[in-house]
Amino acid sequence: MESMQVPALAGLASVAPLSNPVIISDLHLTPTKPKTIMGFLRFMKEVAPRYAELVILGDLFDFWIGDDAMGDAEAIVATLKLYTASGRRLLIMQGNRDVMLGEGFAAACGAELIADPIVVEIRGRKILLSHGDAWCLRDETYQAFRKMVRNPQWQAAVLSKPVPERIAMAQEARMKSEGDKSMKTDAEMDVVESAVAEAARTAGVDLVIHGHTHKPAAHVGAKIERWVLPDWELDNTNCAGRSGCITFLEDGRPQIQML
Repeated sequence: MESMQVPALAGLASVAPLSNPVIISDLHLTPTKPKTIMGFLRFMKEVAPRYAELVILGDLFDFWIGDDAMGDAEAIVATLKLYTASGRRLLIMQGNRDVMLGEGFAAACGAELIADPIVVEIRGRKILLSHGDAWCLRDETYQAFRKMVRNPQWQAAVLSKPVPERIAMAQEARMKSEGDKSMKTDAEMDVVESAVAEAARTAGVDLVIHGHTHKPAAHVGAKIERWVLPDWELDNTNCAGRSGCITFLEDGRPQIQML
């Protein structure tokens, strides 16, 4: 761990083009959601092998306290390693829940840890990929929190703490987040369209794919197309189970697939 960068400083700024990827995000895997874990393992066995690349745009895990505490994720690491061992590529981006995921995890899986945001060429078209939380600018409280947890000095200080202390910090932050959500409107927790469009223009692209908001949709009416990934939730008995991904047609156009 000492020789590796803190997660905030890790992540490739550019990667080789993708030929036939499947993109997912917001699985929020945790031992308390066994059905979602089983759904992911089934996806990795039956769906992911059909594609040359798997891209995970953040929040693979419900929380992540550091790459030195991967014990509960052994099955996940093993199935991702099996995917890359077959010659396929795995690209992983940090989300807001697993912001502390770093080079150690990527190395264990044989993955490429990518920066947020990043421009990736997919079937000849350049696309801006992001987790998406950076564009939720109406939620000023969250943006202040986001800035703090992505500060390299803050991350280094947290990673120096014992694992039990980090677990307690993560659980406290999780409870606070759930409490804060109940007091916020949907608009506050959604992305600001103009911010997404500006990021796309700066990057020189006209197509953006992101997650985070749990509002899967294809916004194609404007100059900048915005595709939002489905989240995964197979354990909540109060709603129908759901999971999904984005894949690409032969002409390079994205499509949302519910699994």
